[in-house]
Amino acid sequence: MTKGALKKEGLMFVISGPSGSGKTTLLKKLLEKGFLKRQLVKSVSLTTRPKRPGERVKKDYVFISEREFLALLRAKKILEWTKYLGYYYGTPKDFIEDNLRKGSNLLLCLDLRGALKIKRLYPNNTATIFIAPPSLGALKQRIIKRSDKINQEELQQRLGLARGELLAKGRYDYYLLNKDLSVATEKLKKIIIQELGLG
Repeated sequence: MTKGALKKEGLMFVISGPSGSGKTTLLKKLLEKGFLKRQLVKSVSLTTRPKRPGERVKKDYVFISEREFLALLRAKKILEWTKYLGYYYGTPKDFIEDNLRKGSNLLLCLDLRGALKIKRLYPNNTATIFIAPPSLGALKQRIIKRSDKINQEELQQRLGLARGELLAKGRYDYYLLNKDLSVATEKLKKIIIQELGLG
């Protein structure tokens, strides 16, 4: 498939941000109710990490073994992938392309490398949005609050990754500060409505 071949079909909204920036909560709020819920399909990533309490299979992630993941990678069935804290994460190619062909608009939650790769593969179909925390201090507190069993090594690793991600915010189409969840949700809605031409 040539680049830009899907121009008249579905759009992709790729959301990125440091761990703890609130991007997952923002997406849940966005899809809770209203007409955008009918306009958007959430892309479900593949992962080799264990399922966490409260997560739903094929709703939050598709949980597979490392062997299965690597087999899909070799078969070129994964559009983009990363290894984070020892586990693989990837975007299934068939799911994305099938939905774009049907004219569905997709929401993806990816890291910097994944977001830039999707933008490179589908430049006419992709809007990238960076979600930033109010500060690194606030981010640290969110990470600790979210996982009371986190060790110092993992905490420092996440904060180190966050610093690098914040430096790359200018490479995104949109930048959104998540200081107040309600305000950030409304701003995200406006961006998507504008891109879809519904405003």
